[in-house]
Amino acid sequence: MAPKRQNSPSRKASVKGKGKVKKNQPPSPKEKPDHPDDIYPIVLTTATQELFECCIDEDVTDQSPYKLLKKDDIIQDIKTRAAVSDFHPVKQFVLDYPEDEILLVFDVDFTYGQSFYLVLTPEAKARIYNVLQPPQPEIIEVLEDDVSKTPEPKPWISLGSELEVDQESVKETREKLCYKFYLKRRPGLPVCFSDRNSTEAECRSVECPSYQDSRFSIKRMQRDCGMQAVPRLQSSTTQTQRAFQRNIFTQYEPRELSKKEKERILSSENLRKFLNSVTPRVLHALQQTHIMNVFTDDFKALGIGAEASDRLVMVSEGLKLQWTFTDEKRAMGNKISSVSWHPTIHGLIAVAFIKKQEEQLDKSTAYINSPAFIVFYGFPDQSNPRLLLECPDDIFAFEFCPSNPNVIVGGCRNGKVVLWDISFHAPHLQGTQPNSKKGSDSDSDTDTFDFDKKENKTPVMRYCAVSSIESSHKSPVTDVQWLPKTFEVTRTGVPVQNNSNISVQVVTCSPDCTVMFWDLRVPKLQNQFLADRKQDVDQKTMMTPYSIPKTFKHLDRTWKPLFRVSLPKSDTSGEYAPLKFSLEHYTCNSNTDNENDVAEVLPEYSQLRIPSAKTLRTLDDVNTKFYIGTEEGEIVYTDWKLEEDEFERKFSAKPLLCFRTHAWFVNTMQRSPFFKDILLTTGGWNFAIWKEGVMGGPIFVGPSSEQEYSAACWSLSRPAVFFIGRNDGSIEVWNLLLNTSESTHFHEHIASTRITCIKPCIASSKQHYLAVADNLGMLRVFSVPKTLRSPVKNEDLNMQIFFDREHDRLKDYLEWEEQWAKQRKEAGESKKQVEPDKPVTFQVDSEEADLKEYSDYLKLEESILE
Repeated sequence: MAPKRQNSPSRKASVKGKGKVKKNQPPSPKEKPDHPDDIYPIVLTTATQELFECCIDEDVTDQSPYKLLKKDDIIQDIKTRAAVSDFHPVKQFVLDYPEDEILLVFDVDFTYGQSFYLVLTPEAKARIYNVLQPPQPEIIEVLEDDVSKTPEPKPWISLGSELEVDQESVKETREKLCYKFYLKRRPGLPVCFSDRNSTEAECRSVECPSYQDSRFSIKRMQRDCGMQAVPRLQSSTTQTQRAFQRNIFTQYEPRELSKKEKERILSSENLRKFLNSVTPRVLHALQQTHIMNVFTDDFKALGIGAEASDRLVMVSEGLKLQWTFTDEKRAMGNKISSVSWHPTIHGLIAVAFIKKQEEQLDKSTAYINSPAFIVFYGFPDQSNPRLLLECPDDIFAFEFCPSNPNVIVGGCRNGKVVLWDISFHAPHLQGTQPNSKKGSDSDSDTDTFDFDKKENKTPVMRYCAVSSIESSHKSPVTDVQWLPKTFEVTRTGVPVQNNSNISVQVVTCSPDCTVMFWDLRVPKLQNQFLADRKQDVDQKTMMTPYSIPKTFKHLDRTWKPLFRVSLPKSDTSGEYAPLKFSLEHYTCNSNTDNENDVAEVLPEYSQLRIPSAKTLRTLDDVNTKFYIGTEEGEIVYTDWKLEEDEFERKFSAKPLLCFRTHAWFVNTMQRSPFFKDILLTTGGWNFAIWKEGVMGGPIFVGPSSEQEYSAACWSLSRPAVFFIGRNDGSIEVWNLLLNTSESTHFHEHIASTRITCIKPCIASSKQHYLAVADNLGMLRVFSVPKTLRSPVKNEDLNMQIFFDREHDRLKDYLEWEEQWAKQRKEAGESKKQVEPDKPVTFQVDSEEADLKEYSDYLKLEESILE
């Protein structure tokens, strides 16, 4: 079957009607006129007509022979069908056409030899379009009401506004005074300049630049404004034409004079006198230039070391995330309560997981006691823990022993104190494989030594000893610290000399209103019992990964505190509930010589005995006072030494001071690593800095934050820098030498939830890390940039000056406050003496009394200032 033949445009037009056959018949070649340059005759197939909606006798007719085609549609047709497209011969004309629509005209009479022709220029388009479709004028009807009329002037009617204008106007009531001030100047007086150090006591100067606080804004609700009519002014300026411009250049090579110029110079006496007078000064300047190096960088010379030039430039470089540690099995539904870096092994960090309080409330009806662990992570393995420490309950705080890093102490949710000894796993934590001893009974024990194999699980270490439940805290242990090896305390809290030269005592606190001191050595009551078992202890059994070390076997379930310190309130009945505490560090020069020897050989704790207090030397220079942060935001300063009453009964003394500085739980109390008497505390929505021995309160209190502060720590390399974690997962970096009103760096949303703990670490001079733990069990380790780890010149000296200045400011404020109170008291007594017979009435309006009291206060303040 033959394919159906498509009718051409001319054929289709001729078939439409018999009356149009002669009309649509193309003329002979002899009668074909030449087409203009701005149009192009074109043949469009039926498919093209249907595509562009220009079908003959349907879309275009004799009465409406034009059609506007979009330029983009024509270009797209050329790209799609290429050479087959009917518009391909006019491709370049279409691309060069400036407008968006091109006019297509249906040539009914085949004037230019084809059924259509395309208009190639906008001018021809306007000409042909207007001929085919002449515009019709619009008929606009104008109504009489719409005609604007000039308003007629109306007479002025006074309503009293001119009186208000007259009252508000400013009039001169006296003649102007003219003063003339002048200063007699005596030039030529001798001047003496000298150098002076800005850090000296006589020349202390601190710049307090103004800044815009973005956290507060005052919205203007009402303001007084005036209006005055002034005549219009027109300003005009004119400028004379400047001199002809010339290019300025520098001459590096001398210009040699010709003979005529030399003769002319020698003949001029004025020029010879000028040269003779200028020559010595020019030679002196050349000598100074030769002696002094003008290319020396003075700013670089102010610093010390290779990093000095970088410190002067404020680089906006923040904390960089290095590692993220998570344990999906143990972090699910838990949060991190405490973080601690290993003191000796680089890249090893331990975290404690506790169950969230919300989930405990949901599971209160069916409580399942899931095991708690302290997890050890190591670089660079981010998902597989190196060691697990089994805990009897959730651990709120733990700390490595400073003299023996293999010993760890922790505080549980149930109030117990736990001890671990990880000496057996120390080689594995350091990256080496422990040696397996011969004589093992089972192959499973020997296989567990190869911790690098993938089929073996993470080793689990059980705790060595736990305190007695009767003698432990009644609430969760929220903070735990080791006493330094430089001293120990007796049962009454008296500091004495530590002959063993290792840390053997621990201090814990709990919201049960007590602070307890614990001793790791064998008490006197167990000496005879251990002597009977001496023969059994000598016969040691072989240590396996699943066995429990017997380092603190003498304390397991019988461990009792050495003594307790209660915290009675000073003004009212009741006791303070501590959450954090801070002890002053004490160093003794007598023990520093044998420090290296003791670190190599450590005695067994089971062989140590608590000595008698009578045989030890009392250390009077040890400060027994310490700070405590409570759950109500109070900072308490008290003494741990027990006092005796008249019946020789021991009791805890009243606190020396108590300030309600924070509005909520105190979550951080940390001493500065550079100033042992400076303490940083955070709680609620602010932070405070305290100085040991200052009884008037904090020497500096930070501004209130929009979010609650949850953790903080000092920088280990810069005295002026500390980090604060917020409740929304952000971290603020404060530099007290740069700004005391807001943080210098703000790292927004480092974590997606509350930050629970922050701990810094120094691996090397160029590797400083910051561990950040959040409320979802994620541990992130950030690298500290150079701007936050490299101290500036004299930073410690400037910080000491800053603390002294804040201390002086506090003393001045307390003196003024005392003087104001004294003067208010004297003013009240004198008022009573002037009016002794006047009866006392209590029916006084409260607002009038407040206004009167405020006016008296202002008068008193003015008198003080005078």
